[in-house]
Amino acid sequence: MNILVVGGGGREHALAWKIAASPLCRRLYVAPGNGGTAEWNVPIAAGDIPALTEFALRQKVDLTVIGPEEPLTLGLADALRAENLAVFGPGRLAARLEGSKAFAKEVMAAAGVPAAASRVFTEQAAALAYIDETGAPIVIKADGLAAGKGVIVARTQAEARQAVQSIMGGAFGAAGARILIEECLTGREVSLLCFCDGETARPMVAVQDHKRARDGDEGPNTGGMGVCAPPPFWTPALEAEAMAKVVRPTLLEMKRRGAPFTGTLFVGLMLTADGLRVLEYNVRFGDPETQALMMLLRSDIVPLLAACASGGLNMAAALWRPEAAVCVVMAAPGYPGAYPRDIPITLPREIPEYAAVFHAGTIWREDALLSAGGRVLGVTARGPDLAAARARAYALTEEIGFPGAHFRRDIAR
Repeated sequence: MNILVVGGGGREHALAWKIAASPLCRRLYVAPGNGGTAEWNVPIAAGDIPALTEFALRQKVDLTVIGPEEPLTLGLADALRAENLAVFGPGRLAARLEGSKAFAKEVMAAAGVPAAASRVFTEQAAALAYIDETGAPIVIKADGLAAGKGVIVARTQAEARQAVQSIMGGAFGAAGARILIEECLTGREVSLLCFCDGETARPMVAVQDHKRARDGDEGPNTGGMGVCAPPPFWTPALEAEAMAKVVRPTLLEMKRRGAPFTGTLFVGLMLTADGLRVLEYNVRFGDPETQALMMLLRSDIVPLLAACASGGLNMAAALWRPEAAVCVVMAAPGYPGAYPRDIPITLPREIPEYAAVFHAGTIWREDALLSAGGRVLGVTARGPDLAAARARAYALTEEIGFPGAHFRRDIAR
């Protein structure tokens, strides 16, 4: 098969790494890719739908795997399917589950999915009055896409008011024109990603993200500073509950709306004292969740992706290693604020078979590997348990030359 992966982050490097290992993959392309995918890169932006569609037709691409949320919400999957091309990823209408948090809440309510209570606001004055009425802690969310940074957990009314003013004042552009104000749930967070073909869903290994910039879950939210999989508190019973109460009802509701969901449904969950509650939907593989998941997936991924695209997932199985994995994100100094670029990076000559260094914000220039973004590398390792995987991942970070690198020291602790 000729396979095209769309995107340029660590998620796309991990997907390309796994796909390239499949005997079914004849030719691999990554658009636009990064320094880690240089051998497969095609210089087409992930949001350039006409150019990507034309490329897929010209190169006789058998399967396109769309990584980021933006091209999904712009309708890239629809454009490709209109040309009778196979696609892993939801169409524009189904992608609204991530593209609009208000729409996602509407779907949750219609499907009977347990979630936090919330209200939608388009006027800043009304939102501020509601905060004064309800108090804190409370959660403020930009309705649209904000690169994983549009959710603010406000511990005080002053923080909540500031969050409303910031988001609705343009901090996230048009994504913040409408906001959700949501009750603040307490408990343990976990992410459950599922392969979906519109009707059938296959759960992946559960993952726990670390969103805050600094150790101890301090500092601002980021796109993700690292993950562990599976978290020690996750059980088969919880997985069964999530599939029965969240994933399957969501797929049924989307099918009822005429927008069947295909691709990866990523459900952010909170394990509260009152049971599972949904925090949000994402409509694609997570970053850095994918880095850990690809280390644990024992099956060939290509048949799974193809089965989701064709509607045959009920005939496919996902086999997972009975191990644990940890990904530590090495970021540029200053991230998630302003950060320098073009920092020289030196990688180990040999990396053990149980580990990988996935590139996110990197570029090759005159035979030198340089940083080209905020989150730069995803140092990932698996082991017989979380402690071993964690030790291996952190040991590998010590072998990487990356002056001033910022990374958390407490992932999976």
